[in-house]
Order: sequence, then C-alpha cells, then structure tokens
Amino acid sequence: MTRFPLAVVVGLIAATISQPAASDSTEQRLGKVHFVTSCKPEAQELFDRAMLYQHSFWYSASRRTFEEALEADPQCAIAYWGIALSYLYNPHAPPPPENLPLGLEAAKKGQALNAGTPREREYIDAIAAMYVDYDKVDHRTRVQRFLAAEEQVATHYADDDEAQIAYAITLNVAASPGDKTYANQLKGAALLEPIFKRQPEHPGIAHYLIHLYDYPALAEKGLPAAMRYAKIAEHAPHAQHMPSHIFTRVGYWKESIASNKESARIAREDGEQQDQAHAMDYLVYAYLQLGQDKEARAVIDELGKLQFKLDRFAGPFAVAASQARYVFERGDWKGAAALEVHPTKYAYADAITYFARAVGAARSGDPAAAKADVAKLVELRDKLRDAKDAYWSNIVDIQQQIASAWVLYAEGKYDDALSAMNAAAEAEDKTEKHPVTPGPLAPARELYAAMLLDRGMAREALAAYEAVLKKEPNRLATYLGMIKSAKAAGDQAKIRECADQIARLTADADLSRPELIELRQTTGSKL
Repeated sequence: MTRFPLAVVVGLIAATISQPAASDSTEQRLGKVHFVTSCKPEAQELFDRAMLYQHSFWYSASRRTFEEALEADPQCAIAYWGIALSYLYNPHAPPPPENLPLGLEAAKKGQALNAGTPREREYIDAIAAMYVDYDKVDHRTRVQRFLAAEEQVATHYADDDEAQIAYAITLNVAASPGDKTYANQLKGAALLEPIFKRQPEHPGIAHYLIHLYDYPALAEKGLPAAMRYAKIAEHAPHAQHMPSHIFTRVGYWKESIASNKESARIAREDGEQQDQAHAMDYLVYAYLQLGQDKEARAVIDELGKLQFKLDRFAGPFAVAASQARYVFERGDWKGAAALEVHPTKYAYADAITYFARAVGAARSGDPAAAKADVAKLVELRDKLRDAKDAYWSNIVDIQQQIASAWVLYAEGKYDDALSAMNAAAEAEDKTEKHPVTPGPLAPARELYAAMLLDRGMAREALAAYEAVLKKEPNRLATYLGMIKSAKAAGDQAKIRECADQIARLTADADLSRPELIELRQTTGSKL
C-alpha cells in the first residue's frame, strides 16, 4: 500500500482546520445542503435541514424534520420520500423488519399526492423500489431494483447533484463483496469527486466518499474526505465516527481514537446509543493496536453497561465484538474460551462470541469444548442461509472454518489443520468486512501465520504475516507475530524493522501484555 507522507497528512489536517464549513441556520453545524423542491418556502427550509441530518445518517432527526416540512406544507409530497429514506437507516445493512411497512406506507403517500414535478415523482418511485413486495422479495434483490431506479433518476437529471449523490452511495450499497475490481465503488467516487469540489461543505459527499473508499485497495483515496467530514458536520455523531473507517484501513490509530471518542461523546449526549456503541467498538480496536489495553478495557466496561432503548444490530454487535477483541488481541485464549454468550436476535452478533470461545478452547487444549461452539457456529450459519443472508452466512462460515482448523490442530492433525486454515484465509481474502466492524477479531491469514510458526515454518509464517499487513496495516498482533517469525528464521533486518514498528506503535502502551514486556527485556527497546 502506498502511504501518504507525514507532511501530506499534516497538510490535509491543516487545510481542514483552516477552512471550516459554513454553519447552517441554527446553532448546530451540520454542513450545507440545498435540495430543490416544489414545496412552500418554509417547508423547503425544513426539507434542507432534514437532508443535513439524513446525509449524516441521523435518522430520527431527519424523519422528525421531514414530518415538520409536511406540517408546513401538507402537499410537499417529496417529504414522504425523505421519510421513506429515513426508514432505511444505514443502507449498507437491511433495515429493521418493522420499518419495511412504514417505509412502504410513506412512499405510497408520496405517490398518492402526485408531487409537483416529474423529478420529485421519480425520486419517490425510486425509494418505493426498496419497499414494494418486501414480504415476498429478498433484500438483495430489492437493493438491485433500487440501484436501477436511482440510476434512472441520475440519468434523467444529470445536472441534479442530489440525484448523482444518491446514485453514488447506492452503487456502494449494491456492490458485490466479492468484486475485487471495485467497479461500483470507483464509479460512485468518480461521480462524487467533482461535485465535492463544487460543494466542499456538503456532508453527504464527504460521508459517501469515505464509504466508497472503505476498502484496503482504495483507502488512501479516502483520506481527504476523512479529514474533512468531521469539520463539515461537526455536531453529527456519525460524522465524527465515519473518518475512522479510513483511519482504520490505513492504520492511523491515534486519529481513529480521537474520531471515535468525539463521536461517542456526542452520541451519548444525544441519546443515540447505537451510534455510541458503534464508535466505542472502533475505539476499542484502535486502543488495542497501540497496546493501550487499560483504556480499551474501560471502554468495554462502559459499553457493557448500556441498556439499549432500541433493538438494532449495531449495539449488540459492538458489545459482543469488543469483549471478544480484548481477549483475542491479547492472546488470552483461556479468557476467550470463558466468554459468556448473551443471545440476541442477530445471529452474526452471537456468532462472534461462539467463534472466540471455539478458538480459545482449541488453543487452550480443549478441542471437545471447541467442537460444541463450532456446532453453534454451523447452526447460526445455516440460520442465516435460510434467511437468505448471503453475506453474513459466508462470514460465519469462515469463522467456523477457522475454529475447525484449530480443533484439528489441537487434536494433532497438523497437516489437515494447516490446509483448512489456509482455505479459510483464502475465503476471507475474497470477501470484504462489513461497515459495522473495524475488522475481524483476527485476520484469518494472521491466524494461519501463527499456526505455521508454531509448526516451525518460520519463513512461511513471515510471508503470511507480511501479506496481512498489506490489507491491515499497522496491526500490532501482526508485528508481534512477525518478530517471532523473523527471530526463528534468523532474519536480523526484519527483526530490527519489526522492533522499530512495535516501539512506534506502543510508545504510550501500558505494557500489560507479557509479550510486550518480554520484547522490551530481550531487545532493550523502549516500548
């Protein structure tokens, strides 16, 4: 991965600070959006404000403001489009089932009002594509219908920036996780980049560019938008968090920590618990990459005390993932095996804990206990398959492959274990992480490298660890595995390189991990 020089990054930050976004008409700074409608002036003003919220995924606020626009002008049909849009929540995941009839009802009301312009009618028809036959047609198919409808609007109204913006983000939503050419993402970004130059204070453009570039091969391209978004929409919790998607991809852990601390603070104050939990999971991940385990533990403890008022997937996922990350990143396999399962209605969130337990038990020498948890993973995978959730069923399948490989290893079937782990790593390389998570508990290829090293295959392990860093730069656990491999292989240059990188990452670490303490003692480095 090509890295931006430090001077370039500093320049981006300086430019962000020196060019603040224009404030909207209230005290809150959310950016600047104008979505032309045929509604009355007072409704138009409220509609624009609703779009500020919507573009930063602040759904409760956007829906409330769209409803206020309707109160100001009951004939403002396009406001029903906004209400239907708000019911999708983050479009990168299926909306809550209870939202589907509500979204369809809003779209139908908008259609019945016969909006004042053909453009507005096409917008309403497009959002309806996401809801029509929701009880008969699966989510993925409806997303593809929605994409086709958004493309039609964007084509018919080529001078309408909002149409291009809506089409661009839908290209990302509809992209196949297995497409490593990133055709949809690059097409969407190509639409947004010139608009961003014309509208540098538009929150949605910066936000969606981050989503479109939120892939290892593209992440560097997202740094300018990441540096801008939090300043454009200073008071939106998601705007504070979203830059950390890019920071995570490029291994900028301190920037990720700052981003998510602020996001969690704003979300906490506004009662947006799902946003708060999501930011806290990313925060835990970043702290662990710097060896700041006490700070990570404090966030996990706070997260565990949250009583979610709304049952959404981000909160339960963050709680399960942060608990499991802590033991995984620290190599605490007995701790992983002892994790408690707190069942939710989200199979992929529950799978995280079973996965951690299975790997933890196998690596602690208890394959029988691990097999019981692997069986739960198979059950959850099949449940997701039956629900036609192709993405998450694939992710859980990869988890059970990894856990099963460690069971084989614990049983002394080393060749079979290595083959199975390599297959799991290759399967993981063919997919992408979901935006809900900063990454897996540990990359499959990193776990494969650990297995190779344990079998005395130091040079092969070293190559596997280096492959991880190309996709997941600045991972502390990867560097720790690399230095062990380099020592076993007698690669002095690589030992020095890894020691320097570890020292850099752990400059402010609390040194509670035995391997960091041992490394300081054996290398004499100030970690």
